[in-house]
Amino acid sequence: MKLWAGRFQKETDDKVNDFNSSISFDARLYKQDITGSIAHATMLGEQGIIAREEADKIVETLKVLLTEIEDGKVEFTKDSEDIHMNMEVLLTERIGATGKRLHTARSRNDQVALDFRLFVKEEIPVIIGMLVDLEKALIRQAESTLDAIMPGYTHLQRAQPITFAHAMMAYANMFRRDITRLEDCMERMDESPLGSGALATSTHPVDRFRTAELLGFAKPMDNSLDGVSDRDFAIEFLSACSILMMHLSRFSEEIILWCSWEFKFIELDDAYATGSSIMPQKKNPDVAELVRGKTGRVYGSLITLLTVMKGIPLAYNKDMQEDKEPVFDAIDTVELCLPVFTAMIDTLTVNRANMRKAANGGFISATDCADYLAKKGMPFREAYGIVGKLVGHCVDTGHSLETLPLEEYQKVSPYFQEDVFDALSLETCVGGRKVYGGPAPEAVLKQIENLKAFVKEREEA
Repeated sequence: MKLWAGRFQKETDDKVNDFNSSISFDARLYKQDITGSIAHATMLGEQGIIAREEADKIVETLKVLLTEIEDGKVEFTKDSEDIHMNMEVLLTERIGATGKRLHTARSRNDQVALDFRLFVKEEIPVIIGMLVDLEKALIRQAESTLDAIMPGYTHLQRAQPITFAHAMMAYANMFRRDITRLEDCMERMDESPLGSGALATSTHPVDRFRTAELLGFAKPMDNSLDGVSDRDFAIEFLSACSILMMHLSRFSEEIILWCSWEFKFIELDDAYATGSSIMPQKKNPDVAELVRGKTGRVYGSLITLLTVMKGIPLAYNKDMQEDKEPVFDAIDTVELCLPVFTAMIDTLTVNRANMRKAANGGFISATDCADYLAKKGMPFREAYGIVGKLVGHCVDTGHSLETLPLEEYQKVSPYFQEDVFDALSLETCVGGRKVYGGPAPEAVLKQIENLKAFVKEREEA
């Protein structure tokens, strides 16, 4: 018989039992459920709501149950519907009526809100730790490629020269924002819903500040209706995960392009690539492609939860049972992707010759050519027009800006002198961009230094 069956005169239909049951997925919350119950029982005993010796007995038995569950000695059942009722049945089987006192001044509404919040709160540092490892891999790649010149792109067209290190730091800054987004999410969710009850707290003298303290929260949530109905923390977490996966997907797209024969800027380590069952020459970037594909799963999780929550009135509604699976799946996906992606980045090798060859084409020093004229005193917009004509002339004659004879330059402007060729060299174009955030080696070293300090703060926290 159900724990809530007192109001009912008929047994629940088996199909409804199966439909209603959540134990198949919320069993993952067993540790958080026990942790919350220990805090609640401790508070009940301290407040004299139940006898201290009964509270102690509940706590002791819950600790034994936790060990047995982790040792695989406990099986949960659909008959008990969810993890909360499974735990209460198991506890009552062990200590009888004393176990029935645990639910005093508590509802499954604040219980599940607590368990779910604790679970997400515990997973955020895991993901941050994985992101820190990725940042360290990017730092290693950047430090070794400060002088590896490559084309930078806009519209996937060669635009201006940069370095591979500069590109690595671009992604490193994206992942840095992902870390701070997750930290912000963690700070906002650091409030305990326990003690909110079903929606209106309790007439028992519960101490919500004490349970918040026992559970490691900064404080209890300020409103009990909000306490049981809020899932903003999960939505915000999924949003942060979606942005993170978007960054991984963009990076994956670059990796896929860069390791193709059309680019061949990088070579993936054999351990992080796959072959073809029919084409023996193939070396496929499957890790990057799977990360790119799995991004959609995390987006789907975010949209699922937003859709579940969009039409729900206060306070708890059964729709909210659908909150956990998308979050669990997003966590599993992110934590699956990050370590293998990090290892792929850490082990790839850079083909400097191919990157430089590409940087020599596509007129990527054209802006520097216009800047050369501007530094000589010509208005930039006028210089821009002159260089555009030079590029057109080069296309017609098969020259590049670097190979075009000086006399051809001087036909369009007397400002051009012999030093134009030094100004257009790739080393000058890259090395001259020393502005904060730029691709010059000293500018990238500053970016690396800043990121190292950021990473160190997280590792020491």
